[in-house]
Amino acid sequence: MQIIMDGFGVRRRMTIGVIVAVCLVISGAVTFVVLSAPPTTITITTGPEGSSFHKAAVKYAALLAEHGVKLNILTSRGSEENLRRLSDPAFQVDVGFVQCGVCKVPPPGLVSLGSIAHQPLLIFYRGAIVDALSQFDGKRLVVGPAGSGTRGLALALLEANGIKEGGRTALLDFEPEKASKAILEGTVDAVFLMGEATPTSVMRVLLRSQDVHLLSFSQAPAYARRFGFLSVLDLPQGCIDLGNNLPSHDVALIGPTIELIAREDLHPALSDLLLDAGREVHGKSGLFQYKGEFPAPLDHDFRISSDAARFYKSGKTLLYRHLPFWLASLTSRLVLVFVPMIVVSIPILRSIPFLYRWRIRSRIFRWYRTLLALERDLAMEKDAERRKQLIGRLDEIEKSVNKIKVPTFYADLFYAMRVHIDFVRQTSGRNVVGTKTESPRSPSSTPLSGGPGVGA
Repeated sequence: MQIIMDGFGVRRRMTIGVIVAVCLVISGAVTFVVLSAPPTTITITTGPEGSSFHKAAVKYAALLAEHGVKLNILTSRGSEENLRRLSDPAFQVDVGFVQCGVCKVPPPGLVSLGSIAHQPLLIFYRGAIVDALSQFDGKRLVVGPAGSGTRGLALALLEANGIKEGGRTALLDFEPEKASKAILEGTVDAVFLMGEATPTSVMRVLLRSQDVHLLSFSQAPAYARRFGFLSVLDLPQGCIDLGNNLPSHDVALIGPTIELIAREDLHPALSDLLLDAGREVHGKSGLFQYKGEFPAPLDHDFRISSDAARFYKSGKTLLYRHLPFWLASLTSRLVLVFVPMIVVSIPILRSIPFLYRWRIRSRIFRWYRTLLALERDLAMEKDAERRKQLIGRLDEIEKSVNKIKVPTFYADLFYAMRVHIDFVRQTSGRNVVGTKTESPRSPSSTPLSGGPGVGA
């Protein structure tokens, strides 16, 4: 601290203030770096255990664990329950799978990280061949459990065909396993199933059953036009089992896409990590998609987050491509904090020497103006008594100059001022006594009296 006081000629209080301010700025920057670190644990809400949602989440967890991030998996009934959890600020969940079309007005505070897969609606039925939903009027239908997107979609499609709750058609909300058993036993006429809530083992049993048929939507394009979130999906003959030719004919299906929904405050680094895992899990070719088709920023119920849009446009940032996740995260935060500080500091630091020199020179030159005025008055004053008073004013000027705080590297200005004061005193004193025997001393030969100004 003494070096700063000596070098810049500032007082102790100001020096302490500057040191405290610098420490506060550095502490604030370090605190921001620490607090802005991505959490090491996040939670995803999926679907029932064994469903496609749940299986995808298990794969996500394995991939995130490789980067030191733990993914907690919460099972649920399906999309509607996932959406309720995400919409509730009191519920501890960060991301979840949500079927398109489950909400008409997206809740605030939620964004989409993109669509991850097509989700076909599979309707299994017994009896005569059916190719239109209207033919199920008056039947016993299992439309999915409460809280699942399957139920919401089934009710919307049935209503479009004039079949509503409370009418003569029985709409049941059995769980997938119970629904599968019921259709096999013939206690219900049809079941609506989707991968969000149905284990693949259940669907496999129904696809291989001789007494159960899979509905082929003859009006599939019409449904896709009427419900914008639906797509027409084709299930080619034999794609399930080539040896047994399952299905025995091409099947036209419809279904929404599934979105990975996140809360708006999800850390950008975790958003990138989830999408990178999504490419690994959902990017392969399958029955209803081409390789690399998902994940994709499709425009559906929720707006795409800015972090996801950047990821789809340019991929992972340079740091995350070449460094481990934790190191890339730390480096990016350090860059975010300290690069702007450096950019702002450079012009400020470059201007400080000029401003400081101007400040020091102005403090000294103010007394030069006073000294020049006094010297002019002495040159014009003829009264001896008045001249003595003016010369006495020089002592006051010298005392004031000695109190100026001047940094060591500007000592030349300080001492030059004192020399010039003494020069004016000697010149004026010679004129007062009226003799010319003593010539004024040059500034370089003038003895200097000590003063506290320099380096104080």
